[in-house]
Amino acid sequence: MRLDLLLLPGYGNSSPGHWQSHWAGLYENSSRVLQEDWETPELEAWLERLEGALANGRHPALLVAHSRGCALAAHWAARRRASGEGFGRVRGLLLVAPPDLDAPDFPGAIKGDFSPLPRVALGLRTILVASRNDPYCGFARAEEMARLWAAEFVDVGERGHVNALSGLGEWLEGRALLEKLMVRAQAPAQEEGAT
Repeated sequence: MRLDLLLLPGYGNSSPGHWQSHWAGLYENSSRVLQEDWETPELEAWLERLEGALANGRHPALLVAHSRGCALAAHWAARRRASGEGFGRVRGLLLVAPPDLDAPDFPGAIKGDFSPLPRVALGLRTILVASRNDPYCGFARAEEMARLWAAEFVDVGERGHVNALSGLGEWLEGRALLEKLMVRAQAPAQEEGAT
């Protein structure tokens, strides 16, 4: 089964040295969901762009998110699950280094209206990847997000914000996690994390 990979960058988009940019070149079935405004994000506008990208495809898909892209994916999944309309062609989520947008000291201009983050199981096969020294999210908070979202939690050690500054290149460890999620997505569709 072909799986489309929809890359969801975070604040400011992913630079050429970012693993998401590497993956865009490595996976011919990948595409980046582009936002009109990367610096002053509005949740509804970002959700609309994601819905548009999903409507333009035919194959089952995985959302591969970094940073604020994780918040976008979480809001999208939580809303879809709550509405009862299902997840369409999305079969799973890879959430890498979600920021703690609910932290009181998180900069408001960067936070936008993405806070509060969902506090419910997302209902999709989900892997959440966290770094122990991420400046935008404490490790315990990342563990809490994984628990709330019913996601598999992966500790990648001290990798900063798991971005271009982390020097990961195409990030082989991340690609292995993606391959794992791709295998799971081949299984019959089912809602996960129901409480």
